[in-house]
Amino acid sequence: MATPIAARRLQRELAALAREPVPHIVARPLEDNILEWHYVIAAAADTPYAGGHYHGRLRFPADYPLRPPAVLMLTPSGRFKTNRRLCLSMSDFHPESWNPMWSVATILTGLYSFMLEDAPTLGSVDATAAQRRELAARSLAFNVRDDQFRRLFPELVAEHDARREAAAAAAPP
Repeated sequence: MATPIAARRLQRELAALAREPVPHIVARPLEDNILEWHYVIAAAADTPYAGGHYHGRLRFPADYPLRPPAVLMLTPSGRFKTNRRLCLSMSDFHPESWNPMWSVATILTGLYSFMLEDAPTLGSVDATAAQRRELAARSLAFNVRDDQFRRLFPELVAEHDARREAAAAAAPP
């Protein structure tokens, strides 16, 4: 259960993200748990992840912002292991480097930046650019099989459904 300070801080960060969204990233908390947020990174066109939608989770400690969140990637990307805590300077792997002034926006901006690099870390994997492009092409179909993804990001489910319908319509009989 979140402390009152953590709950207020995360509510303010949610409002800030609504006012000023982070480019290429959408993040939303669970309706019944402000300490668990889900995010989707929609990779830019000039990256090996172009067209991909990468779903992940932030698990905040009850005393956030005094301690950092766990950061997980749920969608196969060719960059990070799935459903494992990532070792990042802004994650719970490195509480000594955590800055309580950092926010959901700065955490996710940092994660996206790190995703675009090839520096190894605990929780990273190696893949070729071609493998990453293939995973990007399949990422939305992978995500829509997840019930929480479907509840939190209905606009992306609609995008997936529209793509499938367009592909079916374009296919020869």
